[in-house]
Amino acid sequence: MQKKNVYPWVVVGLLWIVALLNYMDRQMLSTMKVSMMIDITELESAANFGRLMAVFLWIYGLMSPVSGLIADALNRKWLIVGSLLVWSAVTMAMGYSTSYDQIFWLRALMGVSEALYIPAGLSLIADYHSDKTRSLAVGIHMTGLYAGQAIGGFGATIAASFSWQSTFHWFGIIGIVYAFLLIFALKEKKAAPKVTTGQQSGRGNPLKVLAVLFSNISFWIILIYFAAPSMPGWAIKNWVPTLFSENLNLDMATAGPLSTITIALSSFIGVIFGGILSDKWVQKNIRGRVYTGAIGLGMTIPALLLLGLGHGYLSVVGSALFFGIGYGMFDANNMPILCQFVSVRHRATAYGFMNMVGVFAGAFVTDLLGKSTDAGNLGHDFAMLGGLVLVALVLQLFFLRPKADADLS
Repeated sequence: MQKKNVYPWVVVGLLWIVALLNYMDRQMLSTMKVSMMIDITELESAANFGRLMAVFLWIYGLMSPVSGLIADALNRKWLIVGSLLVWSAVTMAMGYSTSYDQIFWLRALMGVSEALYIPAGLSLIADYHSDKTRSLAVGIHMTGLYAGQAIGGFGATIAASFSWQSTFHWFGIIGIVYAFLLIFALKEKKAAPKVTTGQQSGRGNPLKVLAVLFSNISFWIILIYFAAPSMPGWAIKNWVPTLFSENLNLDMATAGPLSTITIALSSFIGVIFGGILSDKWVQKNIRGRVYTGAIGLGMTIPALLLLGLGHGYLSVVGSALFFGIGYGMFDANNMPILCQFVSVRHRATAYGFMNMVGVFAGAFVTDLLGKSTDAGNLGHDFAMLGGLVLVALVLQLFFLRPKADADLS
């Protein structure tokens, strides 16, 4: 019995490292441009570098629903292991690249392989954890993503001490070794006895799976609820260093670390606090998870306004801290809220579609804010994103009314 109670947390710990590697390997390229362009001169062009970042984003987004369908149909353990093995091999191979075209196609392959992980990983965690621990478990897992993003930001520092080739080599090797360790440590969650063999893995006609999902009005609301806050979420990832630099008159060497550390630390606090609060609240009120996510979204609205329009350290740094805590609370509860409305057989597919709309929303807002920056309107348009979050918040509170927190068969 003790082993049964402990292993769900072992799964979270095992997948925390996978999540870290997932974000770390994708993030390293963005910080090592200067080192790489000495050997690959095409990277001197900002347009060429932008295409490298974009090909990953679009393929990752397009693959997310497909990845969800695969995760619902196959053994998730082997999907996670295979995904990690492929993207780690891609990372290692990038260290051997000698041309722009090689980097481009490897980056595209990374988009495919990394997309396979998140739906499978989150649905496996959700299956291992009941209503009493699900939000906290998902929240802890999300901190792995934040940690990977932060560590990936040090890619340039490591490359300066060694080389960009060695950096890719060794981080890739670490992932490959860990993939083999997962073969022995990670276990698929067996389905509950009440679910029949044909249902337990979600096997069946993908068209029928999609028909079930998209005939569910609540799922449409969840898609909107997830996509709208994803815009400021991606805006923070891609543009907050520039915003700090402009609004606080700092050079990028200072603004970059200050902004990313502020967001990372506050997001850590938000996912843990939001997970604990949600798991306790749902025991007393079935809408506890919805309310916790709503509180988090509500915190991001004034934070976005102050981030965009503020010009003092207190307003800008303080609002960044407020945003991180709120967004972390939102992040910790997305999969647990989804579990209240979508069958266990379709969770990975559903989250795959959520991931897709979130990524595409992020791609749209990243391009939009780039144009805003050129026009000198970054702060103003950043503040306007609070209006989108308000719409999502109203829809969430009005429409998302779960009937139970137990797993749907």
